[in-house]
Amino acid sequence: MYIINFIRGFCMALADSVPGVSGGTIAFVLGFYDKFINSLNDIACKDKEKRKEAAFFLMKIGIGWVIGFILSVLLLASIFDEHIYSISSLFIGFIIMAIPIIIKEEKENFLGKYKNLIYAILGAVLVWAITYFNPMNGAGGMDISINSLSVSLGLYVFFAGMIAISAMVLPGISGSTLLLIFGLYVPIISAIKQVLTLNFTYLPVLIIFGFGVLLGIAVTIKGVKFLLENYRSQTMYFILGLMIGSIYAVIMGPQSLEVPKSPMNFKTFNIIFFILGGALILGLEKLKTYFENKSK
Repeated sequence: MYIINFIRGFCMALADSVPGVSGGTIAFVLGFYDKFINSLNDIACKDKEKRKEAAFFLMKIGIGWVIGFILSVLLLASIFDEHIYSISSLFIGFIIMAIPIIIKEEKENFLGKYKNLIYAILGAVLVWAITYFNPMNGAGGMDISINSLSVSLGLYVFFAGMIAISAMVLPGISGSTLLLIFGLYVPIISAIKQVLTLNFTYLPVLIIFGFGVLLGIAVTIKGVKFLLENYRSQTMYFILGLMIGSIYAVIMGPQSLEVPKSPMNFKTFNIIFFILGGALILGLEKLKTYFENKSK
């Protein structure tokens, strides 16, 4: 199971590092989302055995995640700006193909419970509103080096980290998509790459971002666990809405680059990368079946 959990963590990192579907979506597609949430919750519980089991599971996931994230960052920081439309097409392929998979996996919480469609609408409208009213649209990415660090920038980065990690935990909109909306995706990815190459100019801002991430995890996990246990249908419809809304966010994403570009349109849409994105999600579903058979 070590290799399986390593691959799970690695795949989650690939999703978390790009705007599109979240690592939570990948956990859902691969069939271990509930165990992932329960383990995050149990890591701070009083039961020593539960805590030990959760820590061991998350450690195996975490090793794969760290390696996957570092490799993604080193690649993405180099190609993201130049190939934004191809990459965005890939992300939309991820999202559109993941939607029917989640509906199939949770069909008992979707079928016959159509009154909860209002939650899907709310989720989609929420993402649309965050994207549409984002002050960074057309303004380019931020400078987050130590030279530009201020109290207002620090607070902005802190809360962006908190919100982004909350989204990464949910099987829906990617936290990276939110960072793209906030104009922080390319700056954060580039900053992480600089620190990995031992340039620590951006380290203070990344530390602030990291504290936001930690607080976001602490606040989100118990809430997500409670909602999935008590209001699963409503939550799944809301997540579906977040995913649908994130398509608009990805289309508008080029406006938030350091050098803003026009939103993606039919001319800049890349059908080959779109198909590739969908194929990768289908491949992950096949991987889930393989894991389940191997576990049996």
